[in-house]
Amino acid sequence: MPIIDSDRVFQSYGRCCNNEQFFIDFYDRFMASSPAIRARFVNTDMPAQRHLLRNGIMQLVLHARGMPPTKLRALGESHSRRRLDIDPGWYGLWLDALMETLRRHDPQFDAELEAIWRQTIQPGIDIIRDAY
Repeated sequence: MPIIDSDRVFQSYGRCCNNEQFFIDFYDRFMASSPAIRARFVNTDMPAQRHLLRNGIMQLVLHARGMPPTKLRALGESHSRRRLDIDPGWYGLWLDALMETLRRHDPQFDAELEAIWRQTIQPGIDIIRDAY
């Protein structure tokens, strides 16, 4: 099993997250992945949603760097069937949209870094998804 390199992920995210277009492009890709997902965002305040995304990705990275999963569990609860009812199957589409957006915005992104990203944040995604 490869070693998770959260430093490389942290640096990659830093190269991307200072550009608001990164978050706009992410949501364009994510919403294009499914009509059901697109429908969920019809009446959404997208600037506020992009801010939540910025924080959510950071929480995934920080969890990989040793931060307790408290905020990820809270995020999981908010996305659970009892609240926002986010389909657990959408997390794969979310992750794929994130990888494609990173590929377009991080000049150092390559197949190795994609694998590192996926390994690094998947445990946090699992915490969120498993709260469903």
